[in-house]
Amino acid sequence: MQILTFAQAIDASASYPKRHLLLGNGFSIACRPNIFRYEKLFEQADFSALSSSARATFEALQTTDFERVIKVLRDAAALATLYGATTAMVEAMLGDADALKELLVQTIAQSHPALPSDITDDEYTACQAFLENFSTTYTLNYDLLLYWTHMHRENRADVHSDDGFRTSQSDIESGIESDYVVWEPGQSHDQNMWFLHGALHVFDSGTEVQKYTWNRTGIRLIEQIREALGRDFFPLFVAEGSSAEKLERIRHSDYLAKAYRSFQEIQHCLFVHGHSLAANDEHYLRLIEKGKLAHLFVGLHGDPESAANRQIIARAKAMPLAGRRRRELRVDFYDSESAHVWGR
Repeated sequence: MQILTFAQAIDASASYPKRHLLLGNGFSIACRPNIFRYEKLFEQADFSALSSSARATFEALQTTDFERVIKVLRDAAALATLYGATTAMVEAMLGDADALKELLVQTIAQSHPALPSDITDDEYTACQAFLENFSTTYTLNYDLLLYWTHMHRENRADVHSDDGFRTSQSDIESGIESDYVVWEPGQSHDQNMWFLHGALHVFDSGTEVQKYTWNRTGIRLIEQIREALGRDFFPLFVAEGSSAEKLERIRHSDYLAKAYRSFQEIQHCLFVHGHSLAANDEHYLRLIEKGKLAHLFVGLHGDPESAANRQIIARAKAMPLAGRRRRELRVDFYDSESAHVWGR
């Protein structure tokens, strides 16, 4: 099997009117591996406010994966009633699952680079050059790296990005500027950046979807997020364990549902970068299988013969065989390190 370089993959996709990009956690890990790996998040998490059982669950399952533990707890709660478990036991498991979801959000925010300037100009320039190859960028990551890169204009004033957030109509009518901007479906026609599972800087207030910004407050974005978390105000953040649970969460949010529909409608070609095609994101993998895409390029990190890459290759090769597609899907693989996303 041939593994293309990133440049060869770009050349192979040159005939398509549009290229789309789907980012996974490998995008962020490549920038700051000591922060964005789940193993590191687990080490930094403060379990002191949670039940002892919540922390012990990781040891029992021999994992540091928050999403897996959340899924197991919810699955166990669903089965427990069948075996005569008490209501208190079921509620304890569900309570631990919810608490772990919130802890994951807090830990990512607390361990995140504090300032956009923590990323160098050279790193931003390299990442912008990578992103410029694509018409639309979709990300499954929660962190701020993609947003910061799009907003970093010191060296690339021509970089175009639109995340769909605007000044609210109430602000326009009152003439009073809020500390945040809002997203509404009618404002998303030119949007080319989507956070498919939410993000640390995007909050659902119940009446509107808000994006916290630095330029309206002068307060660092991470500090705004930490302050909101301190008030038990949590970001729009999909951390459910299974694909089905994630999809249910997506369908209950206007923003996430619109992002889902946008991804469902993409055509021509898609590059998948830094994602393992894991089953817990099957709700998006199925859209690739059943959708309108003609060509899929999947990035592989490291030895193509590794167990992890063999699983990625097998899952990607199964996509054209899924049936009921609107057109034939071609699949190719490229060396993700050859993209030099952060200049390395």
